[in-house]
Amino acid sequence: MNEAPIDRLLTLMARLRDPERGCAWDVAQSYESIVPYTIEEAYEVADAVERGDRADLRDELGDLLLQVVFQARIAEEEGAFRFDDVAEAICAKLIRRHPHVFDASGDILPPERRPTDPAAIQAAWEAIKARERADKAAAGKRDDKGDDKGAGKGEAAGPLAGVSRALPALARADRISKRAAAVGFDWPDAAQVLAKVREEVDEVEESLGAGEPEAVFEEIGDLLFSVANLARHAGVDPEEALRRGTLKFERRFTAMADRLAAGGHALQGTPLPAMEAAWQAVKRTEKS
Repeated sequence: MNEAPIDRLLTLMARLRDPERGCAWDVAQSYESIVPYTIEEAYEVADAVERGDRADLRDELGDLLLQVVFQARIAEEEGAFRFDDVAEAICAKLIRRHPHVFDASGDILPPERRPTDPAAIQAAWEAIKARERADKAAAGKRDDKGDDKGAGKGEAAGPLAGVSRALPALARADRISKRAAAVGFDWPDAAQVLAKVREEVDEVEESLGAGEPEAVFEEIGDLLFSVANLARHAGVDPEEALRRGTLKFERRFTAMADRLAAGGHALQGTPLPAMEAAWQAVKRTEKS
C-alpha cells in the first residue's frame, strides 16, 4: 500500500532532523528560529489567495503545512507532543465548538436537532470560546500544588486574555476591540468612531506642535487604534485594507517612476513638484 502523503511528509521531516544523516540546517532549528518562516508562509498564502493563483496557493499551503510539521517534529523529539496530537486537538476543538453540527462523539446531528438561527449559533460559538479562555487562564494560574501563579505568556487573565501578542499590531488591535465590543464597551456607530479619529488627529497635531516625541509616539498609537475600530464598524478588515492600500501605493509609485523615466528623468533628483505631477497623471490614468 502506498504511503499517505502526510505520512511521507512526516517521515521526510524526521529524516531531515536526524542528527547524524539529516540536514545540518534543519537539525540546528528550534521553535523560535522557525517562527519567522511560519509567519512569512502565512502571508504567502494570503498573497496567493489575493492574486487568485490556485497553483501557487497549493504550493504555499504546502509550505505552511511544512511549518506545522517542523514544529511538531521538534516537539516530538523533546517528548512534548506529536503531530497526531496536534491533529487530534484541532479535531476535538472543532467538535466542541460546533455543538449545532456534531454530537459529543463527532457524529453529525440529525436535521431536527440542528439549530439554524445564525445569531444564536454565533452567540453559542462566542460563549464556548469564552469558557475555553477562562479554563486556560485558570489552568495557567496554578502549579502542581494548586498555588496561584501568573496567567502565563506575560498576559493577565480576563476578557482580553489569549489574543496573541505575535499578531501584526493592526490585526491584534482589531481582535482586542472586538473582544471589548462583545461585552458592550463600544461606540454605538461608525460616525462616533470617526469623531474619535478626528479627536486623535488633533491630539497628534498638538503633540507635534509641542515638540514632545514620546507624546507623539503615544498619540499616533491611539490614532491607529481608533482607525482599527473605525474599520471594524465599517465592516472592513483593517489589516487587509492597509495591505491593499500599500499595494496601490506601490503600483502607483512604480508607474510614476516609469513615467518620469520615459521623459528622460531619473527618479532620484527629480524635484518634488515634478514627481507630484507624474503621480497625479498616474491617478488620472487609473481612473480613466
